This record gives sequence, C-alpha cells and structure tokens, in this order.
Amino acid sequence: MKYLIGIDGGGTKTDSAIADLSGKIIHHTTGKPSNFLVVGIEEAVENIFALIEENLFKLEGDFADVKQIVIGVAGAGRKEDAQLLEKSFKDYSEEQGVHFKGIKVVSDAHIALEGAFPDSAGCILIAGTGSILFGKDDKGVIHRVGGFGRLIGDEGSGYSIGRKALNAVSKASDGRGEETLISELLNAKMNSGSTNGIINKIYKEKLDVASVAKIVISAAEEGDPIAEDILDEEADELVLHIKSLLNKIQINKFNVAFSGSLIDNNNFYSDILKRKIKSTLPNVTIVRPAAPPVSGAILFAKRIVNE
Repeated sequence: MKYLIGIDGGGTKTDSAIADLSGKIIHHTTGKPSNFLVVGIEEAVENIFALIEENLFKLEGDFADVKQIVIGVAGAGRKEDAQLLEKSFKDYSEEQGVHFKGIKVVSDAHIALEGAFPDSAGCILIAGTGSILFGKDDKGVIHRVGGFGRLIGDEGSGYSIGRKALNAVSKASDGRGEETLISELLNAKMNSGSTNGIINKIYKEKLDVASVAKIVISAAEEGDPIAEDILDEEADELVLHIKSLLNKIQINKFNVAFSGSLIDNNNFYSDILKRKIKSTLPNVTIVRPAAPPVSGAILFAKRIVNE
C-alpha cells in the first residue's frame, strides 16, 4: 500500500496524518514540536522523522511505501527557509538510510488554508506562537498578509502578547507602570517568587515568551485592565490583517476561519476578535475550518501526486 503523509509542525507540538492515495486518512498522531524557528533545524527534522517512523511502525508500513510527504511549518513561507528545511530533512533521512521519493515543505498557513477551504475562496487567520493570514480568492490565487516573524512582525500572536505582558510586569515592578494581575499569575506559574526570578528565566533559561499569552488571557478574564488593554490592542492588529487582505482581493463577501492555539477556541481574546470583526467588517463571515491543517497537508500531497 502506498501512503501520503501530512505534517503540521508547530512550536509546541507536531500533528501528522497518513492517508492512502485517495486522500483518506487512516492514521493520525501527535509528536514533539518541529517549528524550526523555535527548536532549530536539527531538532525539527529529527522530530518530524521520528513521528513518520512511529506512524509507519504502527501501520506495519515501510519507508518505501511513502509516495509523498508535505510538511507545513511556520517560517516556511519564505522560499529560502522552505528549501533549507527540505534539504535538511532529506539529508537527515539519507543518514538514517531512508530515501523518500517526494518531499515538499510549505508554510503552515498554506496547509491550514487548504484544510479550511479545499474547494472555495476564503482566508485562514492563524494566531499561535506567531501570526499570519493566508487567503485564496475565487480564482484560487493565494495572498499572504503578515508572518514577518517575532522581531519585526507577528502582531496579535502569542509572542507579541507575551512580550507586552512581560514589559508591563517589569514596569509595574519598579513603579513605572500600574500593578497587574499578570505579575501574580506569572510568578505562580513560573514558581519564580519575584520579577528578578522571571528575568532570569527569560534571559538565562530561555522562557517561552509566547506561553505567557495564556496567562494574559486568564488575567483578562479576571478583569485585569492591563491584560484587557493588551488583548484589545493585539486583536486590532489581527483585524488589520483581514482589512489588508480585503484591499488586495476586492471581494464583496468573504469567509474567515481561525487557527492557532490562541483563537481557535472560545476565550477572552477570541471573543474580542470576533466582536471586532463583526462590528467593523460586515462583509466578513467567521466560519469553522472544513478540516484541520494536517488534512490540508494531505490534500496538498494528493494534488502533487496527481499532477
């Protein structure tokens, strides 16, 4: 039996699926993170390979049975980065004595879009560790907004929210800013005992800044005004992504689906975002994705094989 393999590589976990050549998924599992911008190229390719190996073992399949692999991962929207990861994965596989016949690396936003709107126009707004918007017009042309990384972009993302929250905590600690519940929740979460302890975790222990976003959401749900303001500002940034896309494609009615750990479930942040979209963009309808990103990777793989 021949297989298609789809990979959705995130900063906290990696989803994978194996399908037959018709695109029917026959096995799905989750493994370690493979966002190479977070864990590095070497660890990313090792984790992806291990996950594929685990899946094939469970199905009693063989590496030679794999017809096409599509890997969707953050950062791969830039051609050079996608090629680097693709080559690194091929080289690592060869070192393990495995030669895959077909490997394609694309942006995680691209596979999310394919999964959300396999047969129609629409856009997928992703807000997790990073942020990006991918849209497809009625001619199938792909458009991108955002996704410039945490140093110069990723507005509305976990990293952007986390960075603003940590800035608010540092200002509150020495009287330059208002007290915020974020400080208390963060100290409890990090078991740091003080702001100095948090600083050590940021600079010496490489604290996952994006993970702080969920603490901000919890603080906002408790009525903390600093947390509420941060989320309100960041939601505006995501709305701006959609407005920019609409200016590019000039379409009257458009569907948007959410993806990413911050907005694909009901919470204070996603609720703010939904209200802002409904009040400022009346021609945009929020819908559920038709299928998850990993299914989009399978669809992508099927298309490559059938070309």
